[in-house]
Amino acid sequence: MTKRHAKPALARIELLQGTLDLIILQALRWGPRHGYGLVQLIRATSNGVLQVDAGSLYPALHRLERQRFVKAEWTVSGNKQRVRVYTLTAAGQKRLTAERSRWEQLTQAIEGLFVPPSTEEI
Repeated sequence: MTKRHAKPALARIELLQGTLDLIILQALRWGPRHGYGLVQLIRATSNGVLQVDAGSLYPALHRLERQRFVKAEWTVSGNKQRVRVYTLTAAGQKRLTAERSRWEQLTQAIEGLFVPPSTEEI
């Protein structure tokens, strides 16, 4: 993932390893997309914070395809170009559900670190 430096407060957001797979699976939950469409969707739905570059996206898509979490088909786009369209599979939906559950546990654990501990917890 690339990071834009245009927004100083958001500069250098590093993602945990494996987070890109979750992001891709979640984006495909909304329907089939070609690679560039995924890049646009991720950027738009994250208000520009997440910027996925091709060097990260396509290896992740190919890995998810080998794992049978996504399937890919060649088709012709609206502007008459051949594009590969990726779709979430049933196995991918199951994986997404599991990953979202793990993500929620992780975010709750991190949120807990922002709350001062009670004296009994120390």
